[in-house]
Amino acid sequence: MGLMRLERRRVRSDLIEIFKIMNGEYDLNRDLFFFSLKKVVEEDMTRNCSREDSRLDIRKYTICNRVIDNWNSLSTSCINCNTINTFKKHL
Repeated sequence: MGLMRLERRRVRSDLIEIFKIMNGEYDLNRDLFFFSLKKVVEEDMTRNCSREDSRLDIRKYTICNRVIDNWNSLSTSCINCNTINTFKKHL
């Protein structure tokens, strides 16, 4: 039928939510939200995030840890989109 698998839809929606948070769509401090991520500052703070090792399952499955590898694999043009709809098209 040409539909996306559930796993891919979940990853896509998580990436969209991360994009919204990183671009200030929600009124929250992104540094506090990403408590389990370490950011390496280069040209762009939205890239090159790494996962902290955690011994608790509750931290292992947070949105931050679920999408970190997918987020880092996105192209720079995708990350630097101006609107959510443009970001969705790049996905």
